[in-house]
Amino acid sequence: MNTKEEIQRRRTFAIISHPDAGKTTMTEKLLYFGGAIRDAGTVKGKKTGKFATSDWMEIEKQRGISVTSSVMQFDYRGNRINILDTPGHQDFSEDTYRTLMAVDSAVMIVDAAKGIEAQTLKLFKVCRMRGIPIFTFINKLDRQGKEPLELMEEIEEVLEIESYAMNWPIGMGKEFLGIYDRYNNRIEQFRTNEDERFLEVDEEGELVADHSMKETSYYKQAMEDIQLLAEAGNDFDEERVRKGELTPVFFGSALTNFGVQTFLETYLDFAPKPQPRATNVGDIVDPTNEEFSGFIFKIQANMNPAHRDRIAFVRIVSGEFTRGMNITLSRTGKSYKVSSSTQFLADDRETVDTAVAGDIIGLYDVGNYQIGDTVVGGKKGFEFEKLPQFTPELFMKVTAKNVMKSKHFHKGILQLVQEGAIQYYKTLHTEDVILGAVGQLQFEVFEHRMKNEYNVEVRMEPIGSKVARWIENEEEVKESMTGPRSMLVRDRFDRYVFLFENDFAMRWFQDKYEHIRLYNLL
Repeated sequence: MNTKEEIQRRRTFAIISHPDAGKTTMTEKLLYFGGAIRDAGTVKGKKTGKFATSDWMEIEKQRGISVTSSVMQFDYRGNRINILDTPGHQDFSEDTYRTLMAVDSAVMIVDAAKGIEAQTLKLFKVCRMRGIPIFTFINKLDRQGKEPLELMEEIEEVLEIESYAMNWPIGMGKEFLGIYDRYNNRIEQFRTNEDERFLEVDEEGELVADHSMKETSYYKQAMEDIQLLAEAGNDFDEERVRKGELTPVFFGSALTNFGVQTFLETYLDFAPKPQPRATNVGDIVDPTNEEFSGFIFKIQANMNPAHRDRIAFVRIVSGEFTRGMNITLSRTGKSYKVSSSTQFLADDRETVDTAVAGDIIGLYDVGNYQIGDTVVGGKKGFEFEKLPQFTPELFMKVTAKNVMKSKHFHKGILQLVQEGAIQYYKTLHTEDVILGAVGQLQFEVFEHRMKNEYNVEVRMEPIGSKVARWIENEEEVKESMTGPRSMLVRDRFDRYVFLFENDFAMRWFQDKYEHIRLYNLL
């Protein structure tokens, strides 16, 4: 198979949801169908010691949450699928945001009982902003939840996107009988033998056989709903799905593995192939371009604590990667020979010799790479559009409890800051370390990882929420501009940053020093 054919069979997507909607369980079931794992155990089976394959960090296992983005790859029916399992917790929205820049479509998991939740809405807006196709899986139909029509209405009103039900539930909770598969014209039964799993429907859409389900009120209600959808609902339009204007909706239960395989197969019928990307000068790089190019959207330290390694995650945008090739880092113009590269199956990794556009590969990093970097196969350097950085809202002063561990302390901070979840600042003269984050959980993860991965216990002293602003005309800033309500610090790139006590303090500063041009990251 040539490179172009290999690229055509790639499908790269992220799974997004609110915490506890079943995202990691769904990821695990997809891996199960892809033959990537043999045992699809429940995510939070603490007593059995089983954890979802995508939750590898120690703190995730203790809490049963995902706080990092995992990457998994498997083959299914001629397609090579790359799944990026994103953090559900809102404190890690920045990591998720960047991950969404590296995919061609997104799968949104919605809890049938809770509907659209705050974090789902936030992530969804990112997808809409990028115009990427969104597929919706309404989960936990084996429990009692909201009425299906209510959920469809909620998707349209809250997310402001049109929807099309690819299947429809027959009953719910204890009375959940199965789903009416509108796309494949069949009924899929819940909790039944494999040979009785699918039931045929006639041209009118009714059950062919004289089946006991036909007499139930749940079947009759489902048929009425489907009739209503056919008459008053949206038409299915593949082009609008591709533009992110219409979301195909699937119902099922990831925990009981019901409706997942049907979803996967239907998704693959419509999921986009690797898409072109824009550069910072407005050029478009097509995936089938022969020259290798890609961008780094994530850096993770200590994926294997025994080896103290750092991995830079690269989304390949065009061409083919081969191990041993020379790549150029566009930001610096320096070239490197890539002798070590890896692909992922959650916490299992294997050396990869070749990969193509659409794939995610890991490059071993000794500190050369930064999030957002572009790497190319030739000498000609161009850069893809910059990845967004969030402006932190919470700040902590951090010191090592044991001053003798100062070297480990600074090494740990440097490596964890480079992952992008926390941001680093230092005061001008005393060089005290201040960390900024979007959410409190990021500090807890930082403290946990410093202790477990770098053997350094840290003392964290909250300095509260601040309004951080960078300065366009740094040369005009004077230290005398600081006061009790504004602190001047430097970030990890040695740029000046004002930390204002609140919006009022920032406005007061701007009124007093009108010539200073402030800006925030996002």
